[in-house]
Parts: sequence; C-alpha cells; structure tokens
Amino acid sequence: MNVFALVAEKLTATVDALIAAGELPADLDLSRIGVEAPRDPSHGDVASNLAMVLAKPAGMKPRDLAEAVSAHLIADRDIAGVDVAGPGFLNLRLVDDIWWQVLAAILAQGDAFGDSQMGAGQKVVVEYVSANPTGPLHAAHARGAVVGDALSALLSKAGFDILKEYYTNDAGAQVEVLAKSTFLRYREALGETIDTIPDGYYPGEYLKEVGSALAARDGDKWLSQPESVGLPEMRDFAIAYLMDEIRGDLAHLGVNIDHFVSERALVEAGGVDEAFQVLAASGLIYDGVLDPPKGKKPDDWEPREQMLFKATQFGDDVDRPVKKSDGSWSYFANDVANHLSKFRRGYPLMINVWGADHAGYVKRMKSAVAAVTDGQGALDVKVCQLVHMMNDGKPVRMSKRAGTFVTLRDVIDAVGKDVIRFMMLTRRNDQSMEFDFAKVQEQSRDNAVFYVQYAHARAASVLRHVPELPAAGTERDAWLGRFDKQRLTAPDEIALIKVLANWPRVIEGAAESHEPHRIAFYLGDVAAAFHGLWNRGKDDARLRFIIDDDTALTTARLALVRASQSVIASGLRLIGVEPVEEM
Repeated sequence: MNVFALVAEKLTATVDALIAAGELPADLDLSRIGVEAPRDPSHGDVASNLAMVLAKPAGMKPRDLAEAVSAHLIADRDIAGVDVAGPGFLNLRLVDDIWWQVLAAILAQGDAFGDSQMGAGQKVVVEYVSANPTGPLHAAHARGAVVGDALSALLSKAGFDILKEYYTNDAGAQVEVLAKSTFLRYREALGETIDTIPDGYYPGEYLKEVGSALAARDGDKWLSQPESVGLPEMRDFAIAYLMDEIRGDLAHLGVNIDHFVSERALVEAGGVDEAFQVLAASGLIYDGVLDPPKGKKPDDWEPREQMLFKATQFGDDVDRPVKKSDGSWSYFANDVANHLSKFRRGYPLMINVWGADHAGYVKRMKSAVAAVTDGQGALDVKVCQLVHMMNDGKPVRMSKRAGTFVTLRDVIDAVGKDVIRFMMLTRRNDQSMEFDFAKVQEQSRDNAVFYVQYAHARAASVLRHVPELPAAGTERDAWLGRFDKQRLTAPDEIALIKVLANWPRVIEGAAESHEPHRIAFYLGDVAAAFHGLWNRGKDDARLRFIIDDDTALTTARLALVRASQSVIASGLRLIGVEPVEEM
C-alpha cells in the first residue's frame, strides 16, 4: 500500500470533480503535482503542491485553488483534516485507519512491500567498477561497486529491466605495459634475478603470482623467444588471470555482474569504425586543430591536425578528438563505440558509475551519447568521490601485495562485506568520505550499520519472547495480520507506522534520482523510530511491546515490531546487506 499514491489518486479525483462542476478548466496537466511527506511532521502527514502548479493554467490564485480543493477533500472519509499553508500548499492529515491498513499491508506483502511499477519495464544498463585489468581492485573501487550494485537493485525494485555491466579496458597502452611487467615476473619465476622494476612497469607483488602461474603452465617456453613474440600471450594470460581475481573480489563483496564487455573485442569487431561512420554521416566530424589546454601548456604539446567530434554542439566545452594525428583511434572513440553498442543492444537509458578521476569526462561522454543515438539515448553518470581509508583516525598504510594501495580484499577480510556495503552508502556518491576501520566496528549509535542491524536483531529478540507466536514465515505474519487495529493508538506507535509507510515513496524517489544512498538514510530513520519506541517502553511499562495480561494489545504491538523488522530487512537486502537475528 502506497499512501502517497493513494493521496495522489484522491487529488486527481478532486480536480476531475472540480472540472466536472465547471470550477476548473478542462485539460489541466496534472503530471507536475507532487505528493510527499512534509519536512515538519507537525504540518501533517502528506503535503502537495497541487495548487501551486495548477493555479496559473487554471486562472486562479494558488490559495483560492487550494481552498477549493480542500473543501472537497475534507469530505473524504480517509482525510482527517486539510490545512492550506503559505501561498497555497496543501497539508493533509489522514485517519488512523490508513496507518493500520499500511501495517496490515506490510505483514501481507513482506519484501514485496514497496515494489513499484514506476519503471514500466524500461531497459537500463548500469555500468560500474570497470577497473583496468592491470591489478587487483583497490579499496576505492568498493564505493563504485556498491553504488552501482545497490542502484541496480533499487531500479529493479522500482520496475526497471536492469543489465549490470562491466567494461573491460583490455586494449591500449596500459595492457601493453601489463604484458611487459608480466614477462618480467615470468622470467623471475623461472629463476632470473630482478633487482629493480623498470620505470613505467607495474610494481605490485601480485604480478609475481601471475608470472608464477604462467611459468607453471608454460614452463620456459617463452624464454628462447624474442620478447615481441611472447608479449601477446603475456597480455592475454595476465588479463584473464587478473579478471578472474576481480570477479572473485566482487563476488566476496556480493557483486555479480551480468555482462562483461571487452574493449579489444569491440574494436576488433569494427565497433569504433561503425560509431565513427554514424557521427560522420551526421556531419559531426571534421579535421581541425585544438587550442592548447588552459593554464600551463605542456612541454610536449604542439598544434596537430586531428579528426574532431563536434561535441560543443551538444553542450561540451570543446570539441573532442576521435582519431589522433598518427591515424589511431582515441580512447574517447572507443568509449563512443561502447555506448553506441549499448544503445544498439536495446538500452536507451545508460547509467555509468565512475571514480573521481573521470569527473572531467562526463560532458564529452554525454555529448557523444546524444549525438550517436540521435537524441534517443540518455546517459547519467554518478561520480564517486574519494574514500580515505583510516584506522582510528590515522591513514592506513599501503598493502604489501599491491605495492601502492589497499586492496578491496584487504578491506573485506578486515570488516566483512556487509559493513563495507552499508557504510559506502552513508554519504552521497558525490561527497568524499572517510572509512575508519575502528569506527565501523564500534557497537554504538555512531556506527550507522550497527545501529540499523541492532534494530533488526532487537525486533527478532522481542518476537522470540512470545512462545505462542508461530516461528517464522508467512504463517507468523498472517497470524499477526489479524491484530486488533483499534489497540494501536499511542502517538509513538502511529509515528513509527508513518515512517514505515514512507518506504514505497523512498523507493520511487531514490530510483527516480538514481540515489541509492537514500535507502541507507531511510533505514537509519526507521531504526531511530524503532529504538525510540523500545526505549520508551523501558521507562513506561505501559508502552512495552509485551503486556502479560493483555493479549490483544501485545498482538497489535508485535505486529508493529514485525512490520518494522520486515521493512528493515527488505531495505538491507536491497543494498546487499544480510539482516542479522542476533548481535
């Protein structure tokens, strides 16, 4: 049951009634009418901007229109009161029976409570992580992995058809360096002494594992061959080995990608040529010379004629090279081909989750998508800012295995996937954050994941104290669903139900804005309301969940406990965190 959708239907019916009565003109656009919870609960249960958005097309003052709508709404049996605030905002208070119906709906629907058809099956491809296959995932990759995975689950719950994708950058200079670095470690595995790692090579200890694995498979086969002969095999072996590691690290984080796209395969299949032809056919390619970068001009910069894409026609700051002066494709050209491929595969809506180092790439990529899809495709980019790894306020030293960074596996081994997944959503993706190993393991209210998990475990503990309650599953929820609605009247109880009733609206709002952190924020609100009600029961015995001499009241309150637990569990599972029964 979606209270906000219910009120929206009532508002639409009211406008239709006013139109039928001749008090409003026909053909009003109702799509911009908003229905949401007011920021201040004292203002009511639901607020709407109806009068503000319809006043001008209706030829009325907003407050006059609000008063006319209010006069109709007050006769509705579900509406306890309507106030017109400020210039014409509508604040509605609902009868308690609505909140009792919400409670019953949560018990009946379980995890399905909050499901939405807002997406109407629209296909969306979410690309995330997409780290170069040149080493293990580092701790900062955790943030993009969690944001992308939670966003995918959120959009699925909101009714979208989601494909989770990883773009493997297995072409270009970085994998050629990987091949040379692997050859070095391969020779080392076969007994050659390597005193220093040449400049520009990858120095991490993890490549010793790659070299040893190749030596175990091929023996000294490549030692007698010129390096140029063995490098392609080194490259392919290292990429395959490291991608297996990346998949394993992601699996430990609870991330399972649907589809891996190879940049090299895309190029070899002619994808870049195809994208170029699409742009050229639209008159968006020309030969030109770019101005030097703003600020200090690089020493190696020189004005070279290149093939350029007219990105400025689509909102970018400058036009962008698709082919270099030496005739090779630019990285940008490959990325254009990747997004054209997504569109051609039936995904007009694309979402990319990128690291902070790609923030300057957003405009050009959005321009390219608009151009190559003739405006039929859309790209949203979620940039994840830096994560500072700390331990008790001090920076964490680097991983010996990786050489220069803390690996994702290090973090998972230290605190577990659930802590990582929740904590990475306690800030907006566009804000930097600190991940403190000591603080995320504290058992206190300051630890967001503990606070929410404890609410779920505390609810489970309460339910275990009632022996006559069916053990679990649908039978228990059906038994609780027959609670006496009239017994839940305490203001704090109704207030908790109102927080639970927000869940469907949170899902739709977070899905619409592509902001999965809203789920973690909301779970904190539910936990706070539940803990608050539990604590008041400690101070006042009449407010406890279990009343020994009043079975009907106990059942009603247990229904509220179970509904709170259900919503918390649903939210935790949505962001990939396993709810716990005991702590």
